[in-house]
Amino acid sequence: MEPIIPAPDPTDALSSVPAAGAGRGLTPTGRLRFFFGPMDCGKSTLALQIDHNQARQGRRGLLLVRHDRSGTPTISSRMGLARNALEVHEDMDLCALVREHWARGSRVDYVIVDEAQFLSAEQVDQLAELADDAHLEVYCFGLATDFRSCLFPGSQRLFELADELNAIQVEVLCWCGRPGRFNARVHDGDVVRAGDTVLVADTAATDLVEVRYQVLCRTHYRTGDLGPATVDAHQLSLT
Repeated sequence: MEPIIPAPDPTDALSSVPAAGAGRGLTPTGRLRFFFGPMDCGKSTLALQIDHNQARQGRRGLLLVRHDRSGTPTISSRMGLARNALEVHEDMDLCALVREHWARGSRVDYVIVDEAQFLSAEQVDQLAELADDAHLEVYCFGLATDFRSCLFPGSQRLFELADELNAIQVEVLCWCGRPGRFNARVHDGDVVRAGDTVLVADTAATDLVEVRYQVLCRTHYRTGDLGPATVDAHQLSLT
């Protein structure tokens, strides 16, 4: 009597355990990481801290930025920290940029990109290629959604490709005290919901600024309620 051979379990291919040492000899790869959150949650500060920590260990980094609020090619924090960076232009090939640094004899151990939401999908693909093929550590920092509460194209591609997705843990509050997630665009005191996706402005409410941004909770983003009048860029009037 022939032995009965059980039918193959279709889940075996999904649950197999690699043999001991199966990963040995594989070329190590870099990682593409995306750190995201609303305005004022400390994205640029964290980018500068990571650069500082890497540089202390003798590593050489390439700092990139797209449309920094300062209007200059720098990674700048509202806490006053800043580092010079290279401005990423719309048609810039990031893989070619790294190869140019190598050709000049410059080391590139890691790449930091601030305001990464403004990258094109193709440029995010290039960052993934640098992580996979050049084994670079790539750190991206940016907003997830625009003033219409829609994903930026660059952020969407990062959500699709990144090895790690990290929501910044510094909580940003709406004026009502609830967590703020939405970056409202304010024009002459009113929340606007149409216009160019890219419009660089700051958060300060002054007589000289016609357009600014304010972080709101979902309820007050929906209703367009900006809360009490601001005394300055940091304090709210309680009277």
